[in-house]
Amino acid sequence: RQTERETETQTERDRQKDKERDRQRERERDRGTETGRQRETHRERHRERETKTDRERDRDTDRERQTERQRERQTEGERERQRDRDRKTERDTQRETQRERDKDRQRERQ
Repeated sequence: RQTERETETQTERDRQKDKERDRQRERERDRGTETGRQRETHRERHRERETKTDRERDRDTDRERQTERQRERQTEGERERQRDRDRKTERDTQRETQRERDKDRQRERQ
């Protein structure tokens, strides 16, 4: 089993090396053309993105988390304001109902 895995891993490594070799040949062949230069520029930009430092990646992640927390706080604040409005509406309804009862009692007395 162990040697099978090692063999598979080695085979995969060989495939990766072959792919990289093929890409390198393609780059060298394309370098003379405008399309080739554009592709190379694109590859370089992509490589730069991949090689972002951990610190930058962490900073981006922190920013995303902070934004998410901010959204959650806003949502929670909106929910709280809605609950407050609902409570006020309920109180107003109860007061109105009580006023009507009081008026009815007043009429009954007269």
